[in-house]
Amino acid sequence: MFIATIDEKDARGAIAEIYQAEAAALGFVMEGTKCWTALPHIAPMVEHLLHEARNNFSLGLVNWRLITLIAAKQVPSSYCSHVYAKLLVNDLGSRDKVLAIQHDFRNAGLDAKTVAMLAYAEQVARDASLVSEADIGLLRQHGFSDREIADIAFCAAYRCFMSRYFDAVGAMPESTWLDPDPEFRAAMTVGKPV
Repeated sequence: MFIATIDEKDARGAIAEIYQAEAAALGFVMEGTKCWTALPHIAPMVEHLLHEARNNFSLGLVNWRLITLIAAKQVPSSYCSHVYAKLLVNDLGSRDKVLAIQHDFRNAGLDAKTVAMLAYAEQVARDASLVSEADIGLLRQHGFSDREIADIAFCAAYRCFMSRYFDAVGAMPESTWLDPDPEFRAAMTVGKPV
């Protein structure tokens, strides 16, 4: 990490609560969480926003993770690519499936609705100024409600915000998230070397 953050032993109040909850869930506190404590007045709000958005995501946790993987590639964020690839391997049960989606989701055997969702997320992350009303119409044709479309846009845009901050302050993925397979690890290293 490039900047000073609050160490776990020095954490108090809301920061201590955030650290304790993450350590209980993961067994450690991620650099992606710690890096926000350089802004201790912002860290609790960022944590709250993440949990509210993810827990109330209208398309389910796996789709949150798929969108995040595709958006992270566009940023490009090695940190988020590695974290979400690892989570998706557990969700989908296949390293090869995750690799295929990350490489080319349009030709990875996904259904047309999921491909449309990821294409929209990719565009939001790449250049949202190019999204048109026709793009929204296409999503509606695939059966997405306006709430779901807003959720996709939020998830992709949120990942850009988070990932860019992580890279800007030097947060790096913990070894837990790095796959032992060199080909898979190389594919998920889309930005900074890990």
